[in-house]
Amino acid sequence: MAVTALTEPTFDRLLHTAIEVFAERGFRATTVREICSRAKVNVASVNYYFRSKEALYSRAIALAIQEANQLYPISVAQDKNLPPEQRLALFIDNFLHKLLDDSHLGYHSKLITREIAEPTKALDDIIANAIVPQFDLLQDIIGQILGKQVGITTVNRCLLSILGQCLLFKHSRSIVECLHPELIANGLAIEETAAHIAQFSLFALNQYAQQPSRLTP
Repeated sequence: MAVTALTEPTFDRLLHTAIEVFAERGFRATTVREICSRAKVNVASVNYYFRSKEALYSRAIALAIQEANQLYPISVAQDKNLPPEQRLALFIDNFLHKLLDDSHLGYHSKLITREIAEPTKALDDIIANAIVPQFDLLQDIIGQILGKQVGITTVNRCLLSILGQCLLFKHSRSIVECLHPELIANGLAIEETAAHIAQFSLFALNQYAQQPSRLTP
């Protein structure tokens, strides 16, 4: 259904409000009435624009992924003319900043995180459109650093180890902010933490590349 210029503000407000409420409460605990109340629109608006709560949720997930990718595009690390070590640093910096974004985009990350923890049918879209592209890119970068003598299983173990370092700051943020707030206090601190993760990871990868016999099959 086409949306006219007159109705677009209502459509956009409803969709962005849905992202916030779904992120806070999850799909199952959220009601259409609550979303419409927060968005200050008629309850019938959901049926008019989206036909169902499920369809609204699917559109909210899609928009969250789209806006996150626009603000933090993985293309910064896709340039194969750059050394893989530099691409790794760019990937980690971009990924960590996206995870810890305190702007309205924070709801986007929270929504995706909640969907992963409490999966619905929308998880397939997140895997295909948000996770797989990042995995493929990081897999390529790590493979270049380790060399052809290393199998894909080892590459994937390294990939998950690197992502795990970043995700700790997201999922244990309250603990980090309590014990070591200076590590993620502002944009510069996040940049420095990302650089540390990159250096730490690169050291391990280089050790493996130089002595592949250390690697677990």
